[in-house]
Amino acid sequence: MIVTTVTVHVKKEHVDDFIRATKENHLGSVQEPGNMRFDILQRKDDPVQFLFYEAYESEDAAAAHKKTSHYLKWRETVGPWMAGPREGIAHRVIFPEERSSW
Repeated sequence: MIVTTVTVHVKKEHVDDFIRATKENHLGSVQEPGNMRFDILQRKDDPVQFLFYEAYESEDAAAAHKKTSHYLKWRETVGPWMAGPREGIAHRVIFPEERSSW
């Protein structure tokens, strides 16, 4: 299992557009084979900052996500709205170990 957290800083004037486009990406992502979670979080104290929590069953499933039409559309759409580059950090899951716990 692989979890990636992605931090995104969005230009203030594009926050609402970013949320709409990201919801569309989320809806496609949770339908992907191997996807276990695809959570989108917005900081309460700084609403231009977002954190994505993406959990996939395998490295292959995570890599396949980046080839999907919904991801490619999202990336192209929101790119100009970002205040800086996305920062993705891969994590190895320690607990919970069982798929049923997700």
